[in-house]
Amino acid sequence: MSEANIELGDIHWLMDILQNIDVGLVVLDRNYDIQLWNGFMESHSGLSPQVARGENLFTLFPEIPKDWFCKKAAPVFELRTRTFTIWEQRPYLFRFKNYRPITGRASVMYQNTSMIPLESIDRQVNHICLIVYDVTDIAVSRADTETAVKSLTERNRTDLLTGLLNRLYWIEETRREFSRCQRSERPSTLVLFEIDDFRRINIEFGHPAGDHLLKILADGLVQTLRDTDLVCRYDGGTFAALLVDSNEDEANVFAQRIYRLSEMVNNSGLPEGVSCSLSLGIARYSDKLSDSARWIQAAEATLQQARDHGGNQICIHQP
Repeated sequence: MSEANIELGDIHWLMDILQNIDVGLVVLDRNYDIQLWNGFMESHSGLSPQVARGENLFTLFPEIPKDWFCKKAAPVFELRTRTFTIWEQRPYLFRFKNYRPITGRASVMYQNTSMIPLESIDRQVNHICLIVYDVTDIAVSRADTETAVKSLTERNRTDLLTGLLNRLYWIEETRREFSRCQRSERPSTLVLFEIDDFRRINIEFGHPAGDHLLKILADGLVQTLRDTDLVCRYDGGTFAALLVDSNEDEANVFAQRIYRLSEMVNNSGLPEGVSCSLSLGIARYSDKLSDSARWIQAAEATLQQARDHGGNQICIHQP
């Protein structure tokens, strides 16, 4: 076989590889007209190499931002350096549908793209090659991991029955807020409140009745809170609220909303004999408190005063 036949054979199987390789290959000239369009690009775009060749990239794919793409391509042409785009920065270059069965939850193909310079015989770079990688599996797996981590984080800081914050997370947020109050002229206030005779309700009517009462009260709380208010199920039938940038008067307004909420709960179809009244203790931040634990203890002590006076009332801590 002659040398010319060997070279033609080499070119034939080389072209076969380019057409069947499982990445996209696109060659562009300096006008961004398409010179090569392989089988991967054909199968995902529906455009054959015969149709794509000679067409301008931005005419065929107007969703590609021209200014952004040209800035990415300029150093490839002029400095002969490679550039990259990754799916975390831009999900895709070409908007192709995702047909993979495993990653079928993604509607589009996530892509990483490399741009490499192509030297001519005269060593000038008049063409660049785009290599398009399908990374949908990686992107979907990352999204699943982030969703799982977010879900776990939410569960670690949420009370499962009421959906409110749990005690540990609320205490940590209170510690941070105490430190902020030490640096700020604007105080914050804690409000602890509990359902009167909650233990009796559980004993006489069963824990399902108590749980039902807690859930109704918590659902109502969510509707009355400001974005900055942090409320948790503190313990049993006790709730705690951290009212950021709020003094005693503003906390008292919050307490009145809670009282009105308890009236709504009583009219929500509770089991016969079950009713909701609340005792509340309010403790504003004071520089006389040494740490956040003392702040919480002040609120607890004030709540106990409300209990000792028969419940269904508000007591305010006096530093």
